[in-house]
Amino acid sequence: MKLYGSTTSPYVRRIRILLSQTPHDFVELNIYQGKDRQTLADKSPVLKVPCLEDDGQMIYDSRVIYRYLAEKYKYSALTWDEENQLTLVDAVNDSFVSLFLMKRSEISADQDALFVRVQKERITASLNHLNSLVGEGEFSNWHYPAICLYSLIDWIELRELHRLEGLDHLKAFREQHVDRIEVTATDPR
Repeated sequence: MKLYGSTTSPYVRRIRILLSQTPHDFVELNIYQGKDRQTLADKSPVLKVPCLEDDGQMIYDSRVIYRYLAEKYKYSALTWDEENQLTLVDAVNDSFVSLFLMKRSEISADQDALFVRVQKERITASLNHLNSLVGEGEFSNWHYPAICLYSLIDWIELRELHRLEGLDHLKAFREQHVDRIEVTATDPR
């Protein structure tokens, strides 16, 4: 089994953490240029990471990779509440990735532009809801939704994308898990 991705991607990191006790090869790629970009194109027509290769089967997207691994290794099925938690985490991830790529591309992110405004609204609403869910104990188990949330919050901190002011439950959640061996082994720093 081979997992392709970059060390800084929160989507890749969640799968790396999930696979921490499973034999696999991690193929680190510079996903934006050079021969690694071509490798990515050869493996995934959507040109996104992660992608997983197993027994000749290519699986694209972290959510689909999780479903594949869950079936293969007989993980417990996610509840509908957990699916909704993943949707919240993915919404924040997707919005931050869009804004991050705009910044790296030196595209002006006009605060009044509809695209930027929608991303920021989604980020704020979703982070507030996730903060409440953590406060209610919804992420008290270290399972796939918690791994995804950790990967998101740590990536936000790494890239300095949001100060997380007023989101004390999210900050405490990150601190609670920062020393896990699978977390430290996949830390992009």
